[in-house]
Amino acid sequence: MSQLTDATPSDRHRLIAGRFARLIDGVQNWDAPSPVAEWDAAGVVEHLGWLPGFLQHIAGVELQVADADSPAGRFAAQSDAVQAILDAPKASEIVETTMFGAMPLQHLIDQFYTADVFMHSWDLATASGQAPDLDEDFARNIYEGMRAMGPALHESGQFGTPQPVAEDGPVQDKLIALIGRDPSWTPQGR
Repeated sequence: MSQLTDATPSDRHRLIAGRFARLIDGVQNWDAPSPVAEWDAAGVVEHLGWLPGFLQHIAGVELQVADADSPAGRFAAQSDAVQAILDAPKASEIVETTMFGAMPLQHLIDQFYTADVFMHSWDLATASGQAPDLDEDFARNIYEGMRAMGPALHESGQFGTPQPVAEDGPVQDKLIALIGRDPSWTPQGR
């Protein structure tokens, strides 16, 4: 168990978004290539802007995000808005989703968005020359859950082609390889 695996959805978001914000602070070159060929470092951060549309479409929940004029500012504004929802009593209310049935709003955000921020921490850290250092226990939980989805995971079109990785390798490498990243990727090796 770890701080992340033991956390509530609200606390887990606070921890993961805080770590991502610190990675943002460490970015020296927003045009640096990332492990995702279509994105530079700024693109990794901008990608996370999918959440408001997702919540509106899937659950009819409106996420009010303040305007900002930079990737860092937009992420901070969205993180604040998400944290406000997760800290509110309505976070435990059940929402009817169009794809996943009824579930607490906090679990919808935790399962899809917070986990995505966690995984993209690896992308941003790697693109900007920082240490990814994903929490092993939480990475294992995500890896095992995603691996259990089998071919449906990649048929969704949301993840890249799985990459080869040693069966006895670190769980961080297994997770990153499962979602289509080369665990040994570096900006210089691109």
